[in-house]
Amino acid sequence: MSFDKNTTFVRPANFIISGFVGIPNIRYYFVFLCFIYIFSVVGNTAVMLIIIFDHTLRSPKYIAVFNLAFTDLLSNSALVPKVLDISLFNHHYISYNNCLTFMFFCFTLISMQAFNLVVLSFDRIMAIMYPLHYQMRVSHKIILSLITFFWLLAIALTGTAVVGLLTRLSFCKSVVIQSYFCDHGPMYRPGCNDVTHNRAIAGLAPILILGFPLAFIVGSYCCIGYSLSKISTFRERVKAFKTCTGHLSLVAIYFLPITFVYIFGNVIHPNARIISLSITTVLPPMLNPIIYVLQTQEIKESVKLLQTRCSPVHVNVITF
Repeated sequence: MSFDKNTTFVRPANFIISGFVGIPNIRYYFVFLCFIYIFSVVGNTAVMLIIIFDHTLRSPKYIAVFNLAFTDLLSNSALVPKVLDISLFNHHYISYNNCLTFMFFCFTLISMQAFNLVVLSFDRIMAIMYPLHYQMRVSHKIILSLITFFWLLAIALTGTAVVGLLTRLSFCKSVVIQSYFCDHGPMYRPGCNDVTHNRAIAGLAPILILGFPLAFIVGSYCCIGYSLSKISTFRERVKAFKTCTGHLSLVAIYFLPITFVYIFGNVIHPNARIISLSITTVLPPMLNPIIYVLQTQEIKESVKLLQTRCSPVHVNVITF
């Protein structure tokens, strides 16, 4: 697909978001989204503050955990308020530039959620397989380099799909987006000119954003399982495996629902698909901080320590 300098693209002034239109009792779902957003903001902010104020949580692992909480906070903040504004207050019209900006931030942050799980998986495999050399193999520099690389990768992938390809489409048919936000697929399909490159990136992106991270994580835990099998006592195996339960829970919460929607999305009702996809997008950022507080011993101890510091001092009055 090549364009000369005189090529003119037909770009609408506005798009129409029609995802939640016509669904009975949908306002109850919007109330549910409000609660999810509030809990997500409070939970992820709390995790970040705990890591900032507790100097014992300055290891490379907690840089990755901080970045996960930061990404989750931004992800739901970019998506949920705008979805509520569109659907709850009937602001279904969104300008062309605002729609592309909305899509760019949503997809970049959703991609980073998967990449953050890869960074945490790398940390776990190094901790289990090379416990004596963990400090040398997993340094602050390595974790920061991985996080920076994945941020640049997410920005590059989303930028290619949005800025590089969508802006070169003409929209002379429909301007209705059959989704709950400015989704890539429902947006490029009504394009009038050649959509081959957009279709290609739409097929490639899930492989890069979901397939490769999941394959790396599964491979990591195969290696971890092999390393645990060589530990002599069952108690030590369980103790080592418990350090991975928080990460495994995050992986299951992120990948299982979104994989289910992608596999069965074509056979379920469109309204059910839109609601399911929205839940799989906004729920993990709310649950992630809860899981890490409940299943990570260091954070639980830090929370107890902070509670002790903040609790009022009891003064015993001695009478003579």
